[in-house]
Amino acid sequence: MSGMKETLLLDAQEAAQPGSLSDHRATLETQALYHNLQMLQGKQFLFGHQDSLAYGFTWQNEPDRSDVKDVTGSFAGLQGWDVSRIELGADSNLDGVSFELMKNNIKRTYLRGGVNTISWHMTNPVSGGKYNDTKTQAVQAILPGGTKHAIYKQYLDAFVAFNSQLTVIGKDGVASVIPIIFRPLHEHNGEWFWWGEGNATEQDFIQLWQFTVNYLRDVKQQHNLIIAFSPDRSRINLNRFELDYLYAYPGDQYVDIVGLDNYWDLGHPENTASTARQQKDFVTGLEGLARVAKIKRKIPALTEAGAEGIPDAAFWTNSFLKNILVSEGSRQIVYAMMWRNATDGGHNKKHFYVPYKGQASAADFLKFKLNHAVVFEDELPPMYKKPIEDAKIIAR
Repeated sequence: MSGMKETLLLDAQEAAQPGSLSDHRATLETQALYHNLQMLQGKQFLFGHQDSLAYGFTWQNEPDRSDVKDVTGSFAGLQGWDVSRIELGADSNLDGVSFELMKNNIKRTYLRGGVNTISWHMTNPVSGGKYNDTKTQAVQAILPGGTKHAIYKQYLDAFVAFNSQLTVIGKDGVASVIPIIFRPLHEHNGEWFWWGEGNATEQDFIQLWQFTVNYLRDVKQQHNLIIAFSPDRSRINLNRFELDYLYAYPGDQYVDIVGLDNYWDLGHPENTASTARQQKDFVTGLEGLARVAKIKRKIPALTEAGAEGIPDAAFWTNSFLKNILVSEGSRQIVYAMMWRNATDGGHNKKHFYVPYKGQASAADFLKFKLNHAVVFEDELPPMYKKPIEDAKIIAR
């Protein structure tokens, strides 16, 4: 599927050598996606949205609908999903998205040429409490030799069972596993998750990350995963960005994408800095991320971002896009994913991060979409090995 915005990309045959992809046995489609994302760097970035196809501000579970498409006519180029509670054998995740719906939409996104990313707000394996149960220390107990290590492996096995179903088959009868940007143990430099700083030592977190990747990749042979590392901006001092960013960095052989979750510089209510200062800091953070990516020979991404409720009608072109494109460093990200649009605005009636029809920033969002640097699904060049329109979903 090609659009008006042309980007020079590699197909999987050219990407047969894995390069800096950490999994040297990655599928051809996964290698192709990674290299094609590399080719975007400094030129264009995919626009992404969490749970975009599952529900929106005024609707739930309507096929082939999203608030992004309602406003722009196209789906986002990147679809974000979260597999929380899959480890419990639940039918749906913490936001009520059924895993069957998720699986089918991941397949449909791939068949349309889009990209998928998965995060995991994992249940505390020791207490059985939620992802934010920080009262119960868990990381040391789930490491190899720990009292709850077997439970953690069961959690990972549940993800493997789900991931193994993300398969399509072409007309030639050859099955392909859909490439996934997998973002585990995110925002680990914050204290709000059981795996976060203050709830685990730096070395224990590194060991947990390394075990997780080794288990999925080497033991369970999951070769469709591009691994994203994503600290939170609010816990990074911009005057020492690289040092703070690399807290608990698990090693180059365990990371493919260096990401940053940044709500802090986009109008977070706890950030008391002026708007002008926040915008400057947003740029500084992106430039710091680009430096880390260059040093580590990885690709950078804005793995979570947004302004809750989007109070600024010109947010998309003025606060967001302008500051991504302002310098060579800031424009290096290969995708930017906004958080979800809770139905009816969720708990505070303003928990949404992209506009819906009639929202104040909708017109500006359409201008944002039309910028050459921004890639939505209808503008994606082929990102995988073969013409994906020739494939069909495997019945399960």
